[in-house]
Amino acid sequence: MARGTTIRMWRRSLFILMALMFLGFGVSIARLVQLQIFQGENLQQMAIDQQLKDTKISAQRGTIYDCNMKPLAQSATVWTVVLESAYLPDNKTKELVATGLSEILELDKNEVLEKAKKKSYYTVIKRKIESDVKDKIIQFQKTNKIKSGIRLVEDYKRYYPYGDFASAVIGFTGTDSQGLSGVENYYNDYLTGESGKLVTARNAVGTDMPFDYEKMIPAKNGNSLVLSIDEVIQHFLEKNLEEGIANFNVVNKAVAIMMDVNTGDVLGMAVRGGYDLNHPFDIVDDNMKKEIESFPEDGKAKAKAEALEKQWRNKAVSDTYMPGSVFKMVTASMGLEENLVTENTGFNCSGSLVPFKGARPIRCHKHGGHGAQTFLKAFCNSCNPAFISLGQMVGAQKFYQYYDGFGFTEKTGIDLPGEANGIFFSKDGSMGPMDLAVASFGQNFSITPIQMAVAAAAVANGGYLVKPHIVKQIIDPNGNIIRTSEREVRRQVISEDTSRKLCEFLQLNAKEGGAKKGYVPGYRIGGKTGTTQKIGQSGPDGLDYIASFCGIAPADKPQVVLLVYYDTPKGGSYYGGVVAGPTFQQVMQDVLPYLGIERKYTDEELVILDIPTPFLVGSSVSEAKNKLERLGMKPVVYGSGDMVVSQIPEAGVKIPKGGTVVLHTAQDTENKTVKVPKLIGLTPSNANKTAVASGVNIVIKGAISNGAGAVSVRQSIAEGTAVKQGTAVTVEFSVQNQPTED
Repeated sequence: MARGTTIRMWRRSLFILMALMFLGFGVSIARLVQLQIFQGENLQQMAIDQQLKDTKISAQRGTIYDCNMKPLAQSATVWTVVLESAYLPDNKTKELVATGLSEILELDKNEVLEKAKKKSYYTVIKRKIESDVKDKIIQFQKTNKIKSGIRLVEDYKRYYPYGDFASAVIGFTGTDSQGLSGVENYYNDYLTGESGKLVTARNAVGTDMPFDYEKMIPAKNGNSLVLSIDEVIQHFLEKNLEEGIANFNVVNKAVAIMMDVNTGDVLGMAVRGGYDLNHPFDIVDDNMKKEIESFPEDGKAKAKAEALEKQWRNKAVSDTYMPGSVFKMVTASMGLEENLVTENTGFNCSGSLVPFKGARPIRCHKHGGHGAQTFLKAFCNSCNPAFISLGQMVGAQKFYQYYDGFGFTEKTGIDLPGEANGIFFSKDGSMGPMDLAVASFGQNFSITPIQMAVAAAAVANGGYLVKPHIVKQIIDPNGNIIRTSEREVRRQVISEDTSRKLCEFLQLNAKEGGAKKGYVPGYRIGGKTGTTQKIGQSGPDGLDYIASFCGIAPADKPQVVLLVYYDTPKGGSYYGGVVAGPTFQQVMQDVLPYLGIERKYTDEELVILDIPTPFLVGSSVSEAKNKLERLGMKPVVYGSGDMVVSQIPEAGVKIPKGGTVVLHTAQDTENKTVKVPKLIGLTPSNANKTAVASGVNIVIKGAISNGAGAVSVRQSIAEGTAVKQGTAVTVEFSVQNQPTED
């Protein structure tokens, strides 16, 4: 009995023991399987992370160049200050290092000292210090004979050598070197490169180990961009926009876009006022600063953020506007392409037109009307009733087809962030008779400035809608071209014959019509003005307007299109010709010679052609006189010497043919003076004759077309002022009796 019980108990115990052993080993095996198979990779990575420390090594961001390889944005070398406290031998040295670095880097000494006491081989103290600060640290090390413990690691900081130049196009980067606007943002992936890293081993207690346990993986620098922007042209645009803003008190920025009509290369895109790319988070507008300061504390951050967004906004691609009469070049191309009109088709303007029965009359800008006129004359007169009639001839369906064909219903695809699209009627017949009437002369719909520039290029280049672009090439760090922007034609909108006729229309308009103020002597300019009321937007002192001018050159073989656009001028005039025309004219006067486009003067212009005076100092009197006479200039000699010791005007000053150059042969003869005559209210030729008769010269500025209506309105030296004989007086001309604009 006892024996049987013992055996059963033994068997039961053995079974329980085996079950416990099986259960225990099973759990252990399952845990090992879980750790090694299912969690092995993660645990291995955690071990590596615990044993190794990665320090990011910044890649050098690619350079942004203009089309002539002038750097517009580049990464300058800066340094990161690293403390290798494990190499500092004693507390005295640590105290010395903490004191020195805190003073040089303008940091709290106690914070630096706390880092110095850690046993580490890599602790960042401060990033992106400049060369002068780096030099102070090196000198500190030399003076105090500190051979190790402080490391200077090379890093990069974005730098914009021209400050606010082309700010809306170039954009800027943030503190992490990521592009936040402009091409810096759009091409960020190309510019950024790949960061490297410094891998440092740690010991069991987590302390960084010495150099022998470091491995550096070098960074791969970013690619560079070559823009289609020409720095010289961009400067011309910005300089003249600034002048226009000041002259006409423009309160809501200004835009100028110059584009190659054939390739889509954007040669210049200016949005003024801009902001300093080196300090993009500083509010530029003083009035805006004051307004932000007036907000309560809890609202200032939001107000500043909104102000910065507005400051950074590229008005050329992100804002829409009603183009006004500039759009008439598009409407005209519809009528010519559909053979609905020719240049001689007759229209009659009584001063207003009722587009359909029961509608309110739409007035012409010339209240008495233009009377009977050909279509070409109606174009130059910018006659709204004529264009309403043309729009009715085209019809809503065809009008929409051309509007779409010219690219106004879609984004241009320009390689800049934030491009907006226009606002128009849908193609399902929602465009009513009144909508068609006002759309025919550019009202009641919105487009972007870049859309208008692209459409004008199509009007000029044979009818081809080209895709605009800012970046011409992308090049790798070794200088190899990895991408080139080729000409991309989206479609042909009008025939080459229609395009040629429109160019003739635009050229005549610049010579005799409403675009006279954009004319440049010696060049075949074509242009169209626009004056648009901002519907639903009125300032405290009345209605607000947009003044614009869009033109091409040379009109007989177009190469460039230029759109100038001022938002809300408050300086006495808001008409496109008056406000934007002079800017267009001055930019073209600067740019066309730079581009090497040939001048072709009319006979009237040749009479008053400006010629630079030659350098004559050091020449014999007879040689100087012969040289001047060959150039059509009149020499006047003072003194009895044989050599020219000075001249007035000095070499390089441009004066008209027949102008006087005074040659002095002795210093004591240079006191001969004359009085400046009245040079205001005269034609160019009469002003030149008056100046020559009085012994002074004129430098012509402003519009002098083919003799029709150009009158002097301003002179740089007041009438009656005593000046040295031969002094050049700048005389500004303006076209008078110009057709009124709508």
